[in-house]
Amino acid sequence: MIVIPAKVKDRLTTGIKKYQPVLVTAKSRDINESDTVTIITAILSDVFGFDKFLEITAEYAIRGTFVDLAIKLGGTLQILIEVKAIGLGLKDSFVKQAIDYAANQGIEWVVLSNGVTWQIYKVSFSKPISFDLILEIDFLSLNPRNPDHLENLYLLTREGIGKSILEKYHAQKQALSRFFIGAVILSNGVLTEIRKELRKISPDVKIDTEQIKNVLVQEVLKRDVLEGEKADEARHKIEKMTKKLTNKKNPPDVRQANNLNESITTTDKANSPTVAQPLNKS
Repeated sequence: MIVIPAKVKDRLTTGIKKYQPVLVTAKSRDINESDTVTIITAILSDVFGFDKFLEITAEYAIRGTFVDLAIKLGGTLQILIEVKAIGLGLKDSFVKQAIDYAANQGIEWVVLSNGVTWQIYKVSFSKPISFDLILEIDFLSLNPRNPDHLENLYLLTREGIGKSILEKYHAQKQALSRFFIGAVILSNGVLTEIRKELRKISPDVKIDTEQIKNVLVQEVLKRDVLEGEKADEARHKIEKMTKKLTNKKNPPDVRQANNLNESITTTDKANSPTVAQPLNKS
């Protein structure tokens, strides 16, 4: 659960009540993109807490083109925001446009919004570049008394961005994805634990981890959990984290000492004198 400071919670609650009627009116009038940008800029300031003079930049230049809005904190670019007219749905082509802006600028976070719908995307600079929809907020459906709704808004606030809450939310969502859980289930540590439990149940049956893995892959887990870019990415990240944890438990000097001890033990065994065996008496 995210702890929202009381001052920020009050601002979010007040902002929802203030801007929901504004958005309803704007939608009924089918205002254009420019006017939608004006409303979104006001929401960024009054609801999300950004300084509209110092931290919100309009028409931010990116390689000969312009993204509608950009958020900077401490002079560092944090988020790009592509805006569409309030009456337009957020089509795939608009998503691609927003992601292209972020990719060209080297920014991980991008928001696509028509004022009512706010989509937050995380861009991963892998090869090829990929992106994930982290959260979608329907501003008109927000309930100021619903803690979950306030938490979702808090992710995009000045305070939330400053505390990397959005990054932490993404990490949690990623860890709970079916791809990560599938990869964890097939990791050596989990397979070993499953084998131990099965041995307790059937102590007389020989079971190895490879047999368990085959059953999980062929009969338990869905194929889409184990195959594709997201599954490969999950496996790679888990292997990387496992290696990192192993290295922490066994720092270089300890590993060197262990290797040296093994080397000495092996040498001692090789150089130890042969003990004469007693002759059998006939």
